[in-house]
Amino acid sequence: MRTLKSRLEFERAFTQGRRYNHPLIRMVICDAVNEGDPGRVAFVAAKRLGCAVVRNRSKRVLREAARAVKLPVDGYDIILFATPRTRDSSPQQMIEALCKLCERADLHVSVR
Repeated sequence: MRTLKSRLEFERAFTQGRRYNHPLIRMVICDAVNEGDPGRVAFVAAKRLGCAVVRNRSKRVLREAARAVKLPVDGYDIILFATPRTRDSSPQQMIEALCKLCERADLHVSVR
């Protein structure tokens, strides 16, 4: 899975991207730099969510949900944010939430 890493990539996604919210996940989607580029994804858990253990678990659950819905999608950069409710949710709930967000964003994903 290719990931967004640099500050410039994140800033571009924030300024040019579209935002979608769900109680369990927040998502920002931006078109890739060049048309046809392979998609990339980033997983973010802010320090306000809790200690490192909580943040890492939240990102782990986000990564598993992203794998289940076969993210990233070619041509898009996607940033997934953990929310306070992310840490208490099951992987199945996260998959359902991510599917709903992808549906709203008109991303064609399939669940494994």
